[in-house]
Amino acid sequence: MSFQQSISQQGSGLNLKNMETVRGHCELHRAEMSRLIQETDRACKRMQSDDTKRLDQRVRDIQFLKKELELKLEDIIVGIDDLIVLQSRVLKALEANKELTRVTVLCLEERLKRLPAERRHDDVDRELMKEREVLEGVEAVLTRVLEQIIEQIRLNRSAKYQLEHNLKEKFEAQSIDNSCALLTAHSINKLESLKNAQTVMMSLAVTPEQWENITDIHMAQAEQQKTNSLALHVLVESLLEQTATDMQMQVHATTTAFQFNIQAVRTAKSQMEDQLAKILSEVACQKRIREDLRVAINETERGLSLANARLDLRRLRPGKEQCFDPAQAQLLGEVQLLPSNINRLCEAVACSEEQHRSLIRCQLELQENIEFKANSLYIDEVICTGHRKSITIRNF
Repeated sequence: MSFQQSISQQGSGLNLKNMETVRGHCELHRAEMSRLIQETDRACKRMQSDDTKRLDQRVRDIQFLKKELELKLEDIIVGIDDLIVLQSRVLKALEANKELTRVTVLCLEERLKRLPAERRHDDVDRELMKEREVLEGVEAVLTRVLEQIIEQIRLNRSAKYQLEHNLKEKFEAQSIDNSCALLTAHSINKLESLKNAQTVMMSLAVTPEQWENITDIHMAQAEQQKTNSLALHVLVESLLEQTATDMQMQVHATTTAFQFNIQAVRTAKSQMEDQLAKILSEVACQKRIREDLRVAINETERGLSLANARLDLRRLRPGKEQCFDPAQAQLLGEVQLLPSNINRLCEAVACSEEQHRSLIRCQLELQENIEFKANSLYIDEVICTGHRKSITIRNF
């Protein structure tokens, strides 16, 4: 009996062949599991590397969009600040316009206080009314512009809010993706919070195209508001310059009308005063001539009385002496002539008195008109000009 047969007989009860087969299968299975472990480990590491690369790329994409958003945000903030400054300028222009309107209305009201004879619709009134119309038009334009500025500031702030909100979300997303990129299998102690965050993100999940579109929409809106702000800024600058020019031209026209009117009134008043001085001088002359006429009448009447007395006395001459001599003829001529002279002198006195009354009427009329002119001159030269000295037109 051989040695192998002896061994087989000894272990025939244990079925060693089956055991050998089982062991072989186990070795093969162990080798397969080792290969599987190596493959899954390589696959896991490869996937982790791909995840890290994709997360890094995602972070770079977020950083790029953040930079774009920050630039747009900076532009929109500058636009808001510029509009606030522009709003302040328009408000100052409105305040100045209201003050100028107040002065214009005050001048119109003061000129209504002129005496009735002087209360006519002259060039100054026309220019003042045109000035009021111009100022009211400027106020309406500036008010509309102010409303546009306020609305544009609101739109810019809305765009700013959207950009800031987007930036905040980008920052959070970048922080999360950075954390994900740094996360390892040995540092997942915050897994529960990440799961919660993942739940939220899944509920608000968007496609990459939608993600980019949302940012593009916000940046496009900001860019549109920036463009609108610049256009509005140019428009307001032009309007401020144009309104200032219009107001300067009208104020100059009104001031010129005031100057011409003041000069005309002063000249008319001076002419009336000169005429009044001549009238007063003539009144004095008329008074003196009347006095001279009355003296002449008295002298002539005394001469007539003397001639009559002489004639009466000569009638007492003796009969033969009562001849018609030259003396008698002279006395009779005087008695006939002197009454006509007295009548002419009396007529001259009456004519002088009538002229005196005419001169007095002229004097009173001149004095009244001079008072009217003085009143108008005071209103225009002192009151209105004094009010208008405070007028300052600036290009706000």
